[in-house]
Amino acid sequence: MPLPDAALMARKGEIVRALRRLVPGEGVIGDPAGLVPFQSDGLSAYRQTPLAVVLPETTAQVSAVLAWCQAQGVKVVPRGAGTSLSGGALPLQDGVVLGMGKFNRILEVDYANRCAVVQPGVTNLAITGAVEADGFYYAPDPSSQIACTIGGNVAENSGGVHCLKYGLTTNNLLGCEIVLMSGEVVRLGGKGFDAAGYDLLGIVTGSEGLLGVVTEVTVRLLTTPQTARAMLLGFGSVEAAGACVGDIIAAGVIPAGLEMMDRPAIAAAEAFVGAGYPLDAEALLIVELDGPEAECAELSAHVAELAKARRATTIRTSSSNAERLAFWAGRKAAFPAVGRISPDYYCMDGTIPRGRLPEVLARITEMGVQYGLRVANVFHAGDGNLHPLILYDADKPGQLEAAEAFGADILKLCVKVGGVLTGEHGVGVEKRDLMGEMFNETDLACQQRVKCAFDPDLLLNPGKVFPRLHRCAELGRVHVHRGAVAFPELPRF
Repeated sequence: MPLPDAALMARKGEIVRALRRLVPGEGVIGDPAGLVPFQSDGLSAYRQTPLAVVLPETTAQVSAVLAWCQAQGVKVVPRGAGTSLSGGALPLQDGVVLGMGKFNRILEVDYANRCAVVQPGVTNLAITGAVEADGFYYAPDPSSQIACTIGGNVAENSGGVHCLKYGLTTNNLLGCEIVLMSGEVVRLGGKGFDAAGYDLLGIVTGSEGLLGVVTEVTVRLLTTPQTARAMLLGFGSVEAAGACVGDIIAAGVIPAGLEMMDRPAIAAAEAFVGAGYPLDAEALLIVELDGPEAECAELSAHVAELAKARRATTIRTSSSNAERLAFWAGRKAAFPAVGRISPDYYCMDGTIPRGRLPEVLARITEMGVQYGLRVANVFHAGDGNLHPLILYDADKPGQLEAAEAFGADILKLCVKVGGVLTGEHGVGVEKRDLMGEMFNETDLACQQRVKCAFDPDLLLNPGKVFPRLHRCAELGRVHVHRGAVAFPELPRF
């Protein structure tokens, strides 16, 4: 994080009073006890207490708060539900947290255009809940969908188990309203499938709160498939399961979801949910096929043959929707389930080419032995998005540091085999210092120019994504080392 501004911290009382004039009533939290819940997001190993938390209810209030903060040089960290796993919503000691939880209404459902207009504080699952009785749903479904909000999904370009066939947030987003740090309100896109000019909506999606604050979102709605079947495929080795993933895609079968779990994750999920997983399997694939009944039947049979060719030890197909949901319940609950078998775990997020799955999973196992830490693998196998869960005990000296080093090595391996540092969790502070593994200084400078176009004073969510943040005036020269903002070691909990 950037070094705290002592002058700003000395002005805390003045800042809180000014914010309360902009957002009256209970819209500002400034007392120490009230700030505690905002000290971290889902990456709870790092915590900081912000100067204040502002909870606006209208776009006009968001605009007024941002404009005032820019005029006063006060940093702002946008926050949704706080489920980010990369420290994207980690506050600043000398900054304000802008909490968007009160923006929680579905504003419009437009079936004629197959879209819905929602506020950013609406949870992911609530969108489907509002339209499923009419035969529609919202496709992206992160495992945290019961809690994570659509604004945070836009910020991180979230995915979920169905992203293989139906895409990430960016593929299901039609438009949004954002407020810039200057207070200017901007609309990008709309209900149409395309918009004139540059794809600014694509730039904002996945920008991790560095460019603007989302205050309204227009999402695409899909019709509920006629049939959906889930298959459980157990294998005697992780390598065989990984190879089967490649076989399925190579055969031209694109499942709605294609997930993988290894033995530790299988055992934890089964003990937690009782989904009926085979406990003798070293690896498990969950394959969901949807569409017309005849298509699902044919594709299920084809996938079963591919699994047999890889010596699958278990092949089960759901016989009812309740059983299909039970198969998915274990996968959706895998993260909290792993929390029952380890005091702490560190959830990684990297993406690799599907064909390298067997090799990478074998290497992760070797790294676990090297670091003396267990790993439970749960991930979106169909698109190569890995989520290794590194198990550790923060009360044992050195284990958190070992878990971080282990995680960094996994991400470096992802890049080495042709993948990327993140699939859906974002860079935040977790991967910030690894950006040099993927990008050279010229690349990073070009990315920072985009931030400067939206936020020239670098006040919006600073300290995230970039390992060294240059002042905007210096970015006309790419290879600049003077004037960079230093990021000291993060405060651990």
